[in-house]
Formats: sequence, structure tokens, C-alpha cells
Amino acid sequence: MTLSEELQWRGFINQSTFKNLDDINEPRTFYWGVDPSADSMTIGNLAPAMMIRHFIKNGHKAILLVGGATGMIGDPDGKKQERHLKSTEEIDRNKKAIAEQYRTIFAGSSFEIVDNYDWFKNIHYLDFLRDIGKYVSMTQMLDRDFVQNRIGEGGDGISYAEFSYSLIQGYDFLHLYRSMGATLQVAGADQWGNSISGVQLIRRLESAESHVFTAPLIVNKQTGVKFGKSEGGAIWLDPQKTSPYKFYQFWLNVDDETAFDLIKIYTLLDKQTVEQMIHDHKQSPGSRIVQKNLAKEVTQIVHGTGRTMSVMRVTSVLFGAELVENLSESDIDELAAEIPVSSPGELTDILVQTGVCSGVNDARRFIDAGAISVNGEKQTESTVVSSRSLIKKGKNTFVLVR
Repeated sequence: MTLSEELQWRGFINQSTFKNLDDINEPRTFYWGVDPSADSMTIGNLAPAMMIRHFIKNGHKAILLVGGATGMIGDPDGKKQERHLKSTEEIDRNKKAIAEQYRTIFAGSSFEIVDNYDWFKNIHYLDFLRDIGKYVSMTQMLDRDFVQNRIGEGGDGISYAEFSYSLIQGYDFLHLYRSMGATLQVAGADQWGNSISGVQLIRRLESAESHVFTAPLIVNKQTGVKFGKSEGGAIWLDPQKTSPYKFYQFWLNVDDETAFDLIKIYTLLDKQTVEQMIHDHKQSPGSRIVQKNLAKEVTQIVHGTGRTMSVMRVTSVLFGAELVENLSESDIDELAAEIPVSSPGELTDILVQTGVCSGVNDARRFIDAGAISVNGEKQTESTVVSSRSLIKKGKNTFVLVR
């Protein structure tokens, strides 16, 4: 399967300057960038990153940009109000975190990490206006939808700094073309306008051809909400922001229709394997074959095999037939980070102390109703619960005793 066929099958094609998409099969140097607006990427960023894995596999040379310069301004596209500027210290911390995530996601692949602050920090303002700004059309910049929304009636306005963001990003492409031979920028759909700025600069200043290829934004079909850090309930790649357990559970709980799309986008599983999984899933929807494989594959890419196996065992203890006594100490730590924890003691006391029940009488009512189990066994009366036990109330309320 050629690269263009792979991208088509996986659903990665949005907009492109290539008149013939098969031209993308020819290996070239490309770049993709993430601004350090946070100290972690989200699964919204992970989608184009997975697409880039296919570019690299097909012989393209990858430049991964950390936007130290653009991050000092912030992309205004899609924002209704002016961004709050981040301190240089915060940007530096975020840059290091993003670069480390690049190394994790692209482990085993060949790539080079660059920071656009390195070529912007010594640029003189007048020189930049004369050498670069002279060749950028104000008309085209003013025609951008987000600019019209900000300066139109009822808009909050836009600063010169944010208005200039597109010019700064355009110069990135020009600089990487000149210094590293980059002729392609890969981006998400929301970066199309900014990316085209670079194509225009390269054509006007170098009389050369360059291209842009964008992937569609990934949207939850049930909610219509895109996967990104500006949306509520964002799923982060940083385990301190979204635990590996919650990360795994997110993929495990997506609906069937969404899962059929996401397994193509967020895993490296080949077409034959994916189509067989989808076929088997449709034959037995309750088995959730696609969601289980999706969750396992993505969590391994982001958090590694060891952590993934651990959260899978923890999940089996909570929702399957696995016994808590079979978990390792690291598995127990993983579990303890997700549910209430208690010391050994009387069952009714534990239920009250952890907030599972409102009082002793409430706890006794649940026990009498057969709604409380310890290590998979329903309790008919209060008893002393020993260490390394799992108390369960109903289907989804748990307490770990350790």
C-alpha cells in the first residue's frame, strides 16, 4: 500500500496543495510543529503524530518543531478572545515536556527536533519587516475568518501580536526550507491558513514550490466535540494530567462507530488486521474487540508496554474476573490512584469512612440487599476486611483495602 493509499484508508486526508495526491508518495523533508501552550500534548495532537509515523515509514524525513517563538504569542485561530501571554519560564518548561513526548511517540523512528525560538531570537524587527513582511499580503491576512470574527461587529478585537502569528509561522516554513530543505508542512485542519503563509513566502522569495498537507480534526461523533486541550475533559498524554488508567478507559469506552474510525487513526495496525477486528466485532458487539485493541495499542504507544499491561490487569480486577490478590505491588499502586483506599477494618466502618455509604445504617441496608461484595463474594453481614481486598458496591463503586 502506498502512502497516499494508506492515508486515504485511515481517514487522514483533509486539504492539500498537491494537485495529485500520489505526489506525496515521493519522499521529501517535512515538518510538523506543536506550540508549548501547555506542558503536554493531548490526543488531539496525537492524531497528526500518528499520521507522521506513516510518512516516516515511507521514507520521508521528519522535522519536529517545538514552537518556542510562536508559543510566546499563541495561535489566535479559533479563539474568541486575546490569549494571556505565558512567562518565558513556563514556555521553557512546556518546550522540554513536548520534546520529551516527541521522543516517546516517535521512538524507533528517525527525526530531528528544532525550536523556532532559535532562529527568531536574533532577528531584528526592521530587517524582518523589510525582508519578510514586505512579501506578505495584508489583504489575505485580513480575509481570514478568525480575524473577521475578532474585528467585526461585536468582536473583541485582535492585537498586532496575535495578528502577526500567521506571518511568524510562515517564516518557520521559509527558514526550514532554506536551512534543512523542507518542502512540506504537515498540520491539523485548523492550521491550513497559517501553513499556506509559508508556501507563499517560499514561492515569492525563493521562486520554489512547497506544499501543505492537513489532517482532519478528530471529532467525537456522539458529542461533536473535537479532541483538544481547550475542550473540557481533555485527554492528555502526560500521566500526571491523565493517568494511564483513565487514558486506557477513555479508549475502552468509546462507542462502536467512533472506535471503528479511531483504530485506523491512532494505531499502526495494518488494514487486514483492522478490518478483521471490525468484522469480528460486528459478529459479537458485546465483546468490544475493537475498543479493547484500540485501548491497548494507543496506551502502549504513549505509556509503554509495562504500564499498559498493569492498567489492563487493574481493569480486569475492577470489571472482570481477575482477583486483587493476583496484582503486583505496582499494580496495586496503579489501582490505589484511581479509587478510595482504606486500612483493614470492619466492613461497615470502611464503607462510611470512604464515603461509599452515608452512615452505618445505610451500609447495613446495602449489605442486607446483597449490593456489597468483598473480593467477588457478596456479603450478608458486616465482617472484618483484611489487607489486599477489594470492596465493591453495585457495579461501579470500589474501595481498595491495603
